[in-house]
Amino acid sequence: MSTSSSTVSRKRLFFSVLLAMLVRSATAGPYTLHQNNVGSSFLSNFAWQNITDPTNGRVEYVDKATALQENLTYASDDTFIMRADYTTTLSADGPGRKSNRIMSTARYNTHVAVFDIRHMPQGCATWPAIWETNPNEGTSGGEVDILEGVNDVEPDSVTLHTTGTCTMPSSRNQLGTSLSDNCSSSDTIEDGNNGCAVDAPYTSSYGPTFNNYGGGYYALERTAEYIRVWFWSRNDTGVPSEVSSGSSDINTSEWGTPIAFFPDTDCDFSKEFTSHNIIIDLTFCGNWAGAAFSSAGCSGNCTDYVNNNPSAFENAYWDFAAARIYLPSSNTSSNTNSKTSDAAAKLAVSSSALSPLFGHSFLEQAAMLIAGGLLVLAGGFMPF
Repeated sequence: MSTSSSTVSRKRLFFSVLLAMLVRSATAGPYTLHQNNVGSSFLSNFAWQNITDPTNGRVEYVDKATALQENLTYASDDTFIMRADYTTTLSADGPGRKSNRIMSTARYNTHVAVFDIRHMPQGCATWPAIWETNPNEGTSGGEVDILEGVNDVEPDSVTLHTTGTCTMPSSRNQLGTSLSDNCSSSDTIEDGNNGCAVDAPYTSSYGPTFNNYGGGYYALERTAEYIRVWFWSRNDTGVPSEVSSGSSDINTSEWGTPIAFFPDTDCDFSKEFTSHNIIIDLTFCGNWAGAAFSSAGCSGNCTDYVNNNPSAFENAYWDFAAARIYLPSSNTSSNTNSKTSDAAAKLAVSSSALSPLFGHSFLEQAAMLIAGGLLVLAGGFMPF
């Protein structure tokens, strides 16, 4: 094969791959509402886990009946609250501070989860989290930490945890700052090998500042090819209307650049991530919050603080307006597939028709630039 023919073939191959990526990106966007958790529906669609805290926190996770009886959880038409006990002084040799850990009764693969949060737990010793995993498998089935932090230290950190070989590209299409590109994790906080974390670019994404702004919206999109997380503060003018209104149909390709983006470039998602439950919890001290207690500006010993300062946890509560789960819209995806394929075909026909006037090389490069531009607008990963 001549050098000229080889070059043309490589260009055509690259163009075909790029168009395939464009089709894949376009078909990932549309989703339809599957479960709208508002008010008392949280009580039906989540299970309370009165288990020993796997992160060794100074906490006593209570069952659903206890949480309701002691007013540690309650719901109204448009509000769902989960809070810590803030009236009891604890015995040093007794159980920890009462709190909630809930888990969705359903598991999900490809999906979008949107959390409309008015208030999140705050205070020294607190370790709140919204995350996804399969509790029967732990990190061997993957874990996605959507909203997590300790001791009021801003901003939020979005993190993937895996056990196999899984790394992220150092440069990718996200607003946040990558802290580590190696997603493989262990159970030991101190060893520094704790997933591929991305710090959100806004202090309003976590803790007291999050609450002072009236909370905000977190959204996770998980597909077979990537995981993306967005955050918008409550009054952010850039909040997509379909997010703030709780629309029954959404299209993530119109949501702009996420705060965190994890592509499958060097990570086999089919092996590293199984079906996941959604978990929302609040623990105290433990492996992370306890170890970082002093460095966060909190005085004394973390466990003693939790035991002897009940009033310090009055603001340690979750207030959810909604948690909405969306699944792929098969009809919409089919339509998008058709439209994108038609566009690709028309682009190919146009290229053939115009090549006598402009030449193959010019048209192929122009087509690649157009397709690449569309891919960026769709929020995809560019291989340049």
